[in-house]
Amino acid sequence: MASSPQSYQKRQRELRKKERKAEKQAIRHGRSAAKAEETDDGPDEDALLEEFRILNEKFAAGEVGEDDFEYRKAEIFHKMGLGEAPEPREEEPAQADA
Repeated sequence: MASSPQSYQKRQRELRKKERKAEKQAIRHGRSAAKAEETDDGPDEDALLEEFRILNEKFAAGEVGEDDFEYRKAEIFHKMGLGEAPEPREEEPAQADA
């Protein structure tokens, strides 16, 4: 026995109500579907903060020059969504020969 079009439409309405309710609840708790997708694909904030901490230590110890420090800091902040991407360098900084 086939279901009537009214029952199908009713199920669709109920499904949309549940979806809207779930989205509203997620927004109230500070996480929307769009945010969840961004955080899944984006870099780990803790790893970026650790990278920035190490960069600061190297700069304080004099192992990293000011220009390199500022450039890498801007890269890290951009990855975290806190600023614009730095201008591309024409030449990469010279690497120390080991």
